[in-house]
Amino acid sequence: MRTRHKLTSAVAAAATIALIGSGLASASPVADAGNPYQRGPNPTMASIEAERGPFAVTQASVPAGNGFGGGTVTYPTDTSQGTFGAVAIAPGFLEPEALLGWFGPRLASQGFVVLTFGTNSPADFPTARADQLLAALKFLVEKSPAKDHLDHSRLAVMGVSMGGGGTLEAAARNHDLKAAVPIVPWDIGGDFAGIRTPTLVIGGEGDLIAPTPIHAKAFYDRLSPGLNKAYVEVAGGGHIGPALPNVTVAKYGISWLKRFVDNDIRYEQFLCPIPKDPKTSAFQGNCPHT
Repeated sequence: MRTRHKLTSAVAAAATIALIGSGLASASPVADAGNPYQRGPNPTMASIEAERGPFAVTQASVPAGNGFGGGTVTYPTDTSQGTFGAVAIAPGFLEPEALLGWFGPRLASQGFVVLTFGTNSPADFPTARADQLLAALKFLVEKSPAKDHLDHSRLAVMGVSMGGGGTLEAAARNHDLKAAVPIVPWDIGGDFAGIRTPTLVIGGEGDLIAPTPIHAKAFYDRLSPGLNKAYVEVAGGGHIGPALPNVTVAKYGISWLKRFVDNDIRYEQFLCPIPKDPKTSAFQGNCPHT
């Protein structure tokens, strides 16, 4: 009997390894009865730094005319685990949607519906970009090809440069948003003390266009002390670098979205205690979040 038990266990273990190796088990969730929004396997540093997460994704083009300049929806094809949170992402001044293209598959494959979009005018300032971020979320919920794949109550905003300023302005207006991630944000005169949305501000150490002392870091400092907030500064990062494929931006952005859009405390480990990451020149935040 003991020999049979050992043989059965070995066969089961081999089958599990084979499934994982083939990718068939890669998106299997670890059940958490207390959190209906948890999606995907237990995260690791390797999984949040990877170019792709466990979910297969598909994409659909979106024409202009829905309050923003058109874009691309990227979303998981798997519906067996339920719906997903959603995030809209705005570009910076004079930047096309194509610059954001890497965010779509990278975030969606971790378990989000993602809309990267171009602005109505490439010269739109942050207030107009905030309008368009909120319009993009409305489109996702009401009209997008992914509307049946997402949870209407779990929405977030991200943006780069003036899109980052727009992200902060959108969060200041809509307190129902679950997360905000402004990246190298640029804005003038914005009052963000009233933001109630958990906010991760990402700056670049060498940013000369939106210097962190008067933009990213200053915006972080103005956020309420009691808010779930964090400030990550990419070591050596300029203004453009953090908007391009960037492991540091991706892994902390994913962790923030997972923690606050999905309420998934498994990702707390990557945010608290404050990481000592050689790829960052500064890292501050309120811990613990739980």
